[in-house]
Amino acid sequence: MIRPDRLTEHLVELLRIPSTSRGEGAVAARLAKDLRALGATVAFDGAGEAVGGEVGNCIARLPGTVAGAPPLLLNAHMDNVPGGTGAVARDGGLLRSDGRGILGADDKAGCAAIVEALRAAVEGGLPRGDVEVVFTICEEVGLQGAHHLDLQGLRAKEALVLDGDLPGKVVTAAPSADRLEVRVHGREAHAGLRPDQGINAIRVAAEAIAAMRLGRLDEETTASVGTIEGGSAVNVVPGLVRVRAEARSHDDGKLAAQVAHMRACFEEAAARHAVTVDGTRHAARVEVEVTRPYSRMAVPADARLVGLLREAGRRVGVEVRTHRTGGGLDANVFNALGIQAVAIGCGQRAIHTPEEHCVLADMAAAAALTLEVLRLNAGG
Repeated sequence: MIRPDRLTEHLVELLRIPSTSRGEGAVAARLAKDLRALGATVAFDGAGEAVGGEVGNCIARLPGTVAGAPPLLLNAHMDNVPGGTGAVARDGGLLRSDGRGILGADDKAGCAAIVEALRAAVEGGLPRGDVEVVFTICEEVGLQGAHHLDLQGLRAKEALVLDGDLPGKVVTAAPSADRLEVRVHGREAHAGLRPDQGINAIRVAAEAIAAMRLGRLDEETTASVGTIEGGSAVNVVPGLVRVRAEARSHDDGKLAAQVAHMRACFEEAAARHAVTVDGTRHAARVEVEVTRPYSRMAVPADARLVGLLREAGRRVGVEVRTHRTGGGLDANVFNALGIQAVAIGCGQRAIHTPEEHCVLADMAAAAALTLEVLRLNAGG
């Protein structure tokens, strides 16, 4: 039922359309056209306006053929990380970029696989319940499209997200994440004439970061410092540094403890630095803002949708296993909104890098798995 050549051709067309976060307008228009051609009604919500983007989430409904079958939501995100859209080349069973930018199969492979599964369902007259499709914006910048999703009109209480590598890897658990925005305040001074009157904010930040527990802390928890910027010139003692960091964990207690530790490292480093100039004491200080872009998800292994995936995998020859990931997905947000969601992979490899590529057989398998889930969901 799935036509791999058509699926690959569709993906290549999508990959040639630029769609960094907040710039998904053109790819959204193409996907909306694809869905309408299948008989779906398509609308866009106000998420784009909320995040300052070109377009909102693409929300579609394809009527079912089996009365009483539960509706199912299918999701992938339309945006990709910055990096350009170089020419796409086929390399055996893979798609690669020409090296001038990232490929963008994260997550256009998911979008293409969903459209192909729906094409096959419509062409083959397969039994199905109502299918709701949500192609989100701004997933790569904190799942913002999903956070601003307009739920009005959506009836599905279960969702299948296509985003990842192996089609048989069913993600049922993902962590909470906290992001830290830190401003380290020192005191500017001339670096050659009066360095003793300055407080070097870069040094304060460096001491704090050097004292932190970072990387993989245990099987549930990670932490990272992602960016650091500050200073104005080499002959000026820097007075301000901005640091962006994050921590993630499947255990919210561990996450809170790690964030407290990272905050304490900054505060303790600042407390060690002060100068007195003309009788006035100046001390380093820090401002720390913590936000949570998404909360943990944990779908039971015996959930109905997981059972459908296991049976669908048996029928189409894909080994299905549940998996716990360290990344965040739109599925995190759907679960928080009361829609039980799991994710499967669709062929993505080495994402967010110039070496990104897509395994075409895995993408086709994801489409076949999705198609079989639609059939089983309708009692097939």
